Amino acid sequence: MSLRVRRFVCEEESCAKTFAEQVPGLTRRFGRRTERLRSTLVSVGLALAGRAGARMTDAFKVPVSRNTLLRLIASLPDPVATTPRVVGVDEYAQRKGRVYGTVLVDVETRRPVDLLPDREADTLAAWLAERPGIEIVCRDRAPFFAEGATRGAPQALQVADRWHLWHHLGEAAEKCVYRHSGCLRPTPEQPEESQEEPEPTASSPWPTGHRFAERTRTKHATIHALLAADHSKRSVARQLGMTLNTILRFSRATTPKEMFTGQWQNRATSLDAYKPYLDQRWQEGCTNAWKLWEEIKEQGYPRGYASVRNYVSRTLRSKPQPVGPRPPSARAVTCWLLTHPDALPEGDRLQLKAALANCPELKALAEHVRSFAHMLTRLQGERLPEWIEAASATTELPSLRYFAQHLIRDLDAVTAGLTHQWNSGVVEGHVNRIKMLKRQMFGRAGFELLRKRVLLV
Repeated sequence: MSLRVRRFVCEEESCAKTFAEQVPGLTRRFGRRTERLRSTLVSVGLALAGRAGARMTDAFKVPVSRNTLLRLIASLPDPVATTPRVVGVDEYAQRKGRVYGTVLVDVETRRPVDLLPDREADTLAAWLAERPGIEIVCRDRAPFFAEGATRGAPQALQVADRWHLWHHLGEAAEKCVYRHSGCLRPTPEQPEESQEEPEPTASSPWPTGHRFAERTRTKHATIHALLAADHSKRSVARQLGMTLNTILRFSRATTPKEMFTGQWQNRATSLDAYKPYLDQRWQEGCTNAWKLWEEIKEQGYPRGYASVRNYVSRTLRSKPQPVGPRPPSARAVTCWLLTHPDALPEGDRLQLKAALANCPELKALAEHVRSFAHMLTRLQGERLPEWIEAASATTELPSLRYFAQHLIRDLDAVTAGLTHQWNSGVVEGHVNRIKMLKRQMFGRAGFELLRKRVLLV
C-alpha cells in the first residue's frame, strides 16, 4: 500500500520551510507513531498509568517509558462538557488531612463531570453558576458545600445524603450508650454481711506480705525480744548493726503499725473524693484506667491521668471482679440498635432486650433510632420536625439532643434527603476510584493528570 501526500512551500523568499500534508486519523505532525499505535498506548496509559502501563507495552513488543505514557495522557483534550440535571458533590483527598479537592458526578448517568482543585465554597459556586441548568444538588452536610450550592445554584434543590445522616446518628447513639454503659452489666448480688471482725492489718498502708512491712515487723519483734532479755539498748544496736536512734524509735513503738509513718502513711489526696465512684465503675466492669480518668475529669477532677492509673494498678486490680458473663460493649449495643430487629440473631436480640430492660434511657434511645430509621427507609421527610422536637427533649441523652438540634441548621436539605430518592452513593464510589488512581500514579498524581484519568477512563 502506497500513500501520496502533497508538500507545500512557503511563498516568502526568506522562509525556506516546507509543510507536508497530514491525513486525518492516520498521520500527525512530528509524529513518530501511527494514530492506531498512539491510541493503543493512550488506552494502556489511562487504564494502568505509568509503571504498570510500561510493563504492559513490553508485552506488546512496543516498549515505551512510563513518562511517555503519562505525557500522552496529559496531551489528551478534555471531554465534551455537558450540564447535568442532577449533580453529586463530594470531597476527595489529594493529601489526606492537608489538601482536598472536589469531585462532581452526574447522578443520572453515573459519570464524573469535573474535578475541582479545592473544596472551597467560592470554587464550587463559580462552577455551578456557569451551569444554570442544574436542578438538584446531592451533597453531604459539609458547610462549604452547602454555602457553595446556595450561592452558585439558588434555583436547585439541595438533597442531604441519607448515608451520612444515618452514620452521624450512629455516632451519637454510640456516645449515648457509652454514657450509660453501667446499665449493661447486671446488678451483682450483695453478699451477706460477715459477723467476723476484719483483720487489723486491712487498713494498714503496708498489707501483709509487703516486703517493707514484713521487714519492719521482724525488726520490731527482734528488738523487743532482746530488750525483754535484759539487753541494753546500746548492746542491741551493736548486735543488729543499727544506730541508737533507730533502736530507741522501735523500743517506743508498742506495735509494728506505729512504725508505718512518713512516706508510707496514707495521705489525703485530691483523688479521695472520686474513689467511691471509681470503685463503683470498677465493679460495673469498666477496667480501663484512661476511661475512668476521662469520666472523673468531666466531674471536675483537677489532676492528671497518672494518679488514676496508679490507683487502678495498686488498689483496684487486687479487688475481685463480679462473677458473671462479660457485658456487651457500647459499640456492640449500638450495632444492635442500628440493625433491623428482624435481621438480628436470636442471641443478640435477647442481649439487647436485657440491656434495654435495665436502662430506661437506652430504651428511649432505641425508640428514637427506630423512628428515624422508619422515616429514612420510607422516605417520610415530613415527619422530621416532629422527630427533632421529640429527640431534643431527651435531657438524659445529650449526644442525641445535639444531633437533632444540629439537623435544624440544614433542615431543608435534610428534609429533601428523607423525601426524595436521590442520594450521593454514586459519588462515594467515584471517591474510592480516585483513591485507586492516585495509588497507581504514586507521586506523579498531580491534579491535571489525575483529572484527565478520572474524566476519560
